[in-house]
Amino acid sequence: MQIRRRPPNPAVNVAYMLYQIAAPDADPQNILEEIVWQKEKEVDQFREKLPLHEVQRQLLNAPARKDFLAALTAVAKPPAVIAEVKKASPSKGVIRADFDPVAIAQSYQQGGAACLSVLTDKKFFQGGFENLKLIRAAVDLPLLCKDFIIYPYQIQWAKLHGADAVLLIAAILSDKDLQYFLKITKKLGMTALVEVHDQAEFDRVLALDGVELLGINNRDLTTFNVDLQTTCELLAARGTQLSERGITVVSESGIHQPEDLLKVAASGANAVLIGESFMKQPDPGIALKQMIQ
Repeated sequence: MQIRRRPPNPAVNVAYMLYQIAAPDADPQNILEEIVWQKEKEVDQFREKLPLHEVQRQLLNAPARKDFLAALTAVAKPPAVIAEVKKASPSKGVIRADFDPVAIAQSYQQGGAACLSVLTDKKFFQGGFENLKLIRAAVDLPLLCKDFIIYPYQIQWAKLHGADAVLLIAAILSDKDLQYFLKITKKLGMTALVEVHDQAEFDRVLALDGVELLGINNRDLTTFNVDLQTTCELLAARGTQLSERGITVVSESGIHQPEDLLKVAASGANAVLIGESFMKQPDPGIALKQMIQ
């Protein structure tokens, strides 16, 4: 999959791909491209609100971040669970109408989550950085900022709002940008969860330096179909390499019952990210507790 950027972004030649520039009147080819185009506009708005130099100045006094990766690997009974605070999605619409991010986060903490994932995209997932900030003040668990990061500014913005980790999606980033963003994340004392969806992306990420946490998204980004075999097949093919490099693996999407969790764990996943199935339950924390018992 190749995601185009919008003018006036320049075309950039990199090892893996060229960021193609769409015509000014072009329509997005898929939902992921639409999200990226919207994200370009949002980041411009953030920069106008708070320029990079001011974000960096404020970060000088920011508290040290929690160790997201250590929290996942310290779980006595793996796989560790990253429980997601998620109101809606482009494919499903509103998942939870009575959405109280703080109450959900606290419920997850009581239910045994190792870490939390917080959706911060506003237009497509009805999230927000205000939710991230509120949750940071309410719980002690490490937090992942779940967003579509295409600029270094977003990583620093996420940290400023309480994130301990950020999501880097291979499908929307070049190898050069992925490598650079990994370095920035580490310099900021944060963890990068690098997400792949298929074998090609998997092999691209394995060629990078500094990858410590790899997410396998079981959702096909072109059809939105979900298949847990994605995790099983990718780990069957490359699990030995991951083990040799000490890379922790997170299986994402499509985990709805204990049998699903056991399936991806048996394939070699060290952790899972679960959102939708918990968010549909009256008490997400109780649903989490029942899942991991």
